[in-house]
Amino acid sequence: MPRSARTQPLRFSTQTLLLQLGVVLLVVLLSAAVHAWLTYDRVGREAENQALTLARAVAADPAVQANVLAISEGVGTPPPAVLRAGPLMAAAEAVRTRTGALFVVITDETGLRLAHPDPDRLGEKVSTDPSEALAGQEVTTRNTGTLGPSAGAKVPVYAPGPGTGTSAGTVVGEVSVGYSMESVGQSVARDVGPVGLTAAGALLAGVLASFLLRRRLQRLTLGLEPEEISTLVHDQVAVLQGVDDGVIGVSADGRISVFNAAAQRLLEQPDLSGTPWADAPVPGQLKALTRPDAVEADAIELVAGGSVLVASARKALHRSEDLGWVVMLRDRTELQHLTRQLDAVGTMSTALRAQRHEFANQLHTIAGLMSIGQHQQARDYLAGLAATGPLKFPVDQAELLQDPYLQAFVGAKGVEADERGVTLRIGPETLVRGQVIEPQDVTTVLGNLIDNAVNAAVAGSSPDRWVELEVLDEPHDDGGTLHIVVADSGDGLAPGTDPEVVFAEGFTTAGGPGMAAPAAAGGRTSGGQGLGLALARKLARRRGGDVRLLEPGTPGGPGAVFMASLPRTTAGTTAGTTDLAGKDNNA
Repeated sequence: MPRSARTQPLRFSTQTLLLQLGVVLLVVLLSAAVHAWLTYDRVGREAENQALTLARAVAADPAVQANVLAISEGVGTPPPAVLRAGPLMAAAEAVRTRTGALFVVITDETGLRLAHPDPDRLGEKVSTDPSEALAGQEVTTRNTGTLGPSAGAKVPVYAPGPGTGTSAGTVVGEVSVGYSMESVGQSVARDVGPVGLTAAGALLAGVLASFLLRRRLQRLTLGLEPEEISTLVHDQVAVLQGVDDGVIGVSADGRISVFNAAAQRLLEQPDLSGTPWADAPVPGQLKALTRPDAVEADAIELVAGGSVLVASARKALHRSEDLGWVVMLRDRTELQHLTRQLDAVGTMSTALRAQRHEFANQLHTIAGLMSIGQHQQARDYLAGLAATGPLKFPVDQAELLQDPYLQAFVGAKGVEADERGVTLRIGPETLVRGQVIEPQDVTTVLGNLIDNAVNAAVAGSSPDRWVELEVLDEPHDDGGTLHIVVADSGDGLAPGTDPEVVFAEGFTTAGGPGMAAPAAAGGRTSGGQGLGLALARKLARRRGGDVRLLEPGTPGGPGAVFMASLPRTTAGTTAGTTDLAGKDNNA
């Protein structure tokens, strides 16, 4: 069957509309039917009560009682001609004509008709059972007789005399009165008319409400079908919980609609779904991205939860409908660590290639001296190499850093500083006997402080450019504390600068005279300045330590002095291990 000829299923909103219309119609019809039935039953009971009252009145008429008694005491039943001209017929027809009843029938004690609207029926047995009335009981009935369906009553006729009544005397006949059900139906029709109009109005209101509900449903579901909504929910859960990027959804009314697990982890916050975005405990830089007058801009960097994050925001639109904002968070901390480590490895590789070249030159020199017979000069040259070492380590007194990780990292920084004309030296108070157990945090804090100091030394006015580093390991049972002090030859902070301002996110003094080192993580010149010191302090404080400014420095040098304390970052070593490390460093 061609695709175009296939029957397309009804949309969910259309199905809902049809279902609502069907329910409204069913409710209205059932309500109208129940009301009509109740009205019919009420009018029927009224007709029965009216017939019972009329039958009682006829049966209590003394003339009727006397005539019925006279016929009952006589021999046989008078012929129809006599009954037609008799007083009972006249009395019954007079009552029927006056009250509008369908029939007024009088019988004797055997149920033979003594009065009937149809004279041809006189003297015949009544068509409905008269036994209950002849037994002295008053009954109401709804049945179909010779004159059609009716609602009526049967009342016994007692013989007249002293003491006669409904509780005494002899039953000599009965009176049957009925009202046509057609007149009952006409009464019901008159009562049901307003009901029908009310039902029609209710049906119209239900149809209108159904259409309005359909339109609202389409707006709320953005015109999507239930299957599409279910698929979107599954996809949303899979995507939001399966990615490492933080996702924050801000609805058009200013509330957080999505706050996935990655966002909770990066911002160190619980699930903030449902919280007003303006009151959410998130960095102000994120809120600035979603200002009403904001446009899509480049990603920004910020420090949150001890991590460097890259944040971006985009407007969410669906068929030109504004759905709010989507804020994306990406963690650059691990990338920074890897970049710093790769830079260190690359720098050390370059240094080793240069030293290998130097070592090759030294071997050629020795070979040349030996070939020309200058054996004494060769021995003196070898003695000099033995005293200074065949390879020159880029940082003097590096043996004070007995941790190989610190030696390699500081050595790499020394090579970088030397390339920029800055001498990186280790102060005499340095002593590290433990081994670093948290290299990432130590690298981040130490690397930022050294990079800032090198930048300050390069930008300073002093011709003697240097950076001095002192590191002291303070052992503890739960892990040693690493104390780091970094000084430089730069021009220090500008006079009057608040010492706490340098740790604020976004603060940088790059390129300005008389300033401190720029707070750029990893020495970046753009896009990332103003995060290094803030990140270093957050990492240190998260471990229970701190990073603070000891000296602001003076113009012309020396420059600013920073100190960092990093608890639980080192572990103590045995004496044997320490001795081996010392031997290795002296080799």
